Formats: sequence, C-alpha cells, structure tokens
Amino acid sequence: MMYGSSTQFRSWTFKDEHELKRLRVQANADFIEKFGADMTPEERRQHFLTAEEEHLMVRSYEHSLRDFCKKFRDPRDARIRMLPSAATTAQHYFKRFYIYNSVMDYHPKEILVTCVYLACKIEEFYVTINDFVHNVRGDKKKAIEIILNNELQLTQELQFNLIIHQPFRPVEGLLIDIKTRFPQLHDPERLRLYIEEFLEKVNLTDAILLYAPGQIALAAVTTAVSRLGENLDHYVTDILFPQEQKQHLPVLIEAVRKIKKMVKNTEPPLSDSMRKEIEAKLERCRNQQNNPNSSQYRANYSEWDDEDLPIASSPFSGDVSMGVERIRSPSAY
Repeated sequence: MMYGSSTQFRSWTFKDEHELKRLRVQANADFIEKFGADMTPEERRQHFLTAEEEHLMVRSYEHSLRDFCKKFRDPRDARIRMLPSAATTAQHYFKRFYIYNSVMDYHPKEILVTCVYLACKIEEFYVTINDFVHNVRGDKKKAIEIILNNELQLTQELQFNLIIHQPFRPVEGLLIDIKTRFPQLHDPERLRLYIEEFLEKVNLTDAILLYAPGQIALAAVTTAVSRLGENLDHYVTDILFPQEQKQHLPVLIEAVRKIKKMVKNTEPPLSDSMRKEIEAKLERCRNQQNNPNSSQYRANYSEWDDEDLPIASSPFSGDVSMGVERIRSPSAY
C-alpha cells in the first residue's frame, strides 16, 4: 500500500504542530472536566497536571521508550536485538495514543511497554510475553497482566490502524538511486551511521506525525551528507526532480528544512528532580480505575472459570501470553 492511500496519511498525519497541541490540550481539559467537575478552578490547578506538564511527561517517556528498545535483549539469545522497525512503530503508537488521551487517565509507563509489545507483533519480531517482560524491571507477573489488559485498549485507541509506513525503505531507495545516478558522491554507504542517528532522533519529535516517510528519509540522507562535508544539492534539484517535476520541489525543500529543524531542537528528557515532582503529582490525580495498584482497578476485573473461557487450546500452552486470566471491565472503555 502506498503512503498516500494509507490510514497513516488519512487519520494520523496532521496539518501542523498547532493542531497537535490543540488536540493534546483538549485531552487534558476533557480529563479535568470529567474528574474535577466539583472543584474550583484553583483546586483544579493544584490537583491536576497542566497540559504543559503532560507534554513534558510524554516527551520524557519517549526517551524512555527509545532506551528500552535499545537495551532490549532476548533472554534466550543476547545477540538478538530489537528491530529498528519495531522501535519506530512503538514510537508511533505511543505518540498517537497521547494525542487523544491524558497521562492522568493512562500512565505512560504502562502504555509504553504495551506499545512496544504490540509493535513487536506487528513488525514480526517474535518474542513471547515471558521473554518480553524479562526486560521489564520489577514484578514480571504484574507486568504481564498490565500489558495484556492494556493491549486491546491501546489497539482501540489506535483505531486498529496498526501498519506504520517508515522511512527505512525510502532511505534504501535513495541510496540505490544515488549510487546509480550520482557517482559524484563517493561510497554512499558511509552515510548509514549518520542516517541511523537522524532517524532515531526524529522519532523523538512530532515530525513523524506531520511529514511523509519519504520526506523524512530525504532529510536524513541530506543531513548525513552534510555531516561528511559534502552536499546533494545538484542531485536533489536536477536529478531527483527533473524539469517536469520542478513544481513539487519548493514544498519538499520546505518540509525537509522543517524536519531538520525539529530534529535539531529535539527536547531533552526531564531532569530527575522535575520528573519525580511531576510523577508524584500524577500519582495523586490519576484515574484510579486504570491504576493497577488501586482497589478500584481490581474491582473492574471479573474472574472467569476455565470452562466459561472461550479460548481454543494452543500449541504454546506453556506461554502465559496465550492465556488470559482477567478481562478489563467494559466500564474502563
């Protein structure tokens, strides 16, 4: 499927950063209105996270997601690392989720691991739930429960649009084209390290919600060339865009410029002290129905007897991921 006809383009590519900010502010306001209806404006300000605090939390957890994926190891074979495509898909899921949801409703640390687990499935990076939580600190059994109980909710919030168009293939296409039609650039394989670095950073920005994978790929390649002290101006303006396509060039150049600027201005993670401060406030104001440590959360689960559970037997019967002990209450949706 082409990007232009994909759900990613139709439903998850936005006009500009102002639209994204408006939607996120609305998600924050909706939560406060729902859970703070009986509070005065001053009480709301003191009790709930502001939209800016939410933004800082999400950005900080995007760094945590990146680090989790980079450190991920298969406990059965430490040589196996997570695919870059799985990490990129997880970042897309995480960003999409918090466009329309508040961190006060769903804690980022729980959505983060659920996004990564779902991304591994979609990108065909096979890992059992038991092996996956080997990479999660703390109570493994509890982590399994949280991931499995949040997986359907995450999928619904993503509108079941799970296929992510990524810049990796466009990058390969550009490198092949440069080797073929622009021999002036010696050994384009030298660019790979810088391209990978750029693509990792771009996932920490909103560029992946605003621009096409091909535009991001071109920004990565041209940035890599610049890092080597060379340029691709002639290739882009005269070869990639011949005379009959010149009308598209200004739009592309502007998009590439903005992508590069966003990557250059990537927001750093929160300092430990600020993160702890916001985390503490979040614990006080979060929706307890979605807090695995709360009695309300436990009350939302129904125990099903084995004979009532309509799940077919599986050849992976020893894998906890193939059995579901608890199902989220409909009230949580």
